[in-house]
Amino acid sequence: MDFVDRILTCTDCGCEFIFTAGEQLFFQDKQFKNDPKRCKPCKSRRGVQTANATADGPAAAGISRTETRTECSECGIETTVPFKPTQGRPVLCRQCYKNKMTAAPAAAQTANSPETVAASDIAAANSSAPAAVAAEARRQPPQPEFPTTDVSMAI
Repeated sequence: MDFVDRILTCTDCGCEFIFTAGEQLFFQDKQFKNDPKRCKPCKSRRGVQTANATADGPAAAGISRTETRTECSECGIETTVPFKPTQGRPVLCRQCYKNKMTAAPAAAQTANSPETVAASDIAAANSSAPAAVAAEARRQPPQPEFPTTDVSMAI
C-alpha cells in the first residue's frame, strides 16, 4: 500500500500539520488505528505537562488533597486522614497504623513456626501423597452418603 503525505488539523492549537508517509507506515507497523490529533509542538508540550504532574504528585497537577479530621479508633487522639472515613470502619492514626502493620507480619510468622505445626501434618508432608491418602482412609471409618433411618421406628 502506498502512503501519501496528508494534512491534518491539531486539536489543541488548530494549526495544520503534515502526517508524512513514513509516519503513516510507522503507525501501520505499530497497528495504531487512529491518526495523530496533535502537531509535534503541542504533543511535546503536553508530554512535559504530564511529566511534571506525575513527578511531583497531586499538588503539581493542581489537585488539592482533602484532609479529614477524625479520632483514632485505638488511642483516641485527634488526627487527619487523606480520605473520608466510612461508618463502621476503624480509622487509625499514623502511629497505631504502623504498630498494627508491624504486628501483622510477626503474627503470621509465629503461626507458621514449627511449634504450631501438628505432627500429623509433618508426617503427611514427608510421606508420598498416595500413602498419605491411604493412611487417612484407614484412620476414619467410611461415612454413608445419606443418613440412614430405622424403618421400624418410622412405622
